Amino acid sequence: MTTQQTIEQKLREAYTPVHLEVTNESHMHNVPEGSESHFKVVIVTDKFSGQMLVARHRQVNKLLAEQFEQGLHALALHTMTPDEYSAKGGVAPDSPQCMGGGK
Repeated sequence: MTTQQTIEQKLREAYTPVHLEVTNESHMHNVPEGSESHFKVVIVTDKFSGQMLVARHRQVNKLLAEQFEQGLHALALHTMTPDEYSAKGGVAPDSPQCMGGGK
C-alpha cells in the first residue's frame, strides 16, 4: 500500500469524513521523483465540531505518527467541519510553492 493510500485509509477509519482529499504534493519539492513525502489533506468531518484548529492538527499528526517515522515529511492540513467547508464554498486553498531546495 502506498503512503497516500495508508493516509487515506487511516483518516477514513478514524474520522468517517464527509469529504476527504489526500494529494501528493512531493513533486513541488526538492525530492526524488516518485517520492511520497509531502501531502495536502482536506478533511471534513463532524468530529471536529467544537475543537480548535491546533487540536485537530495534533490529532491528525498523532494518527499519522508511523508515517512520519517512515519518511512522511510534511502535511498541509485543512481540517474543517461540514459547516466550515460549506462557508468556504467547498474548497481549500492551494498550497504555496516550495521556498527552498531549488524548486
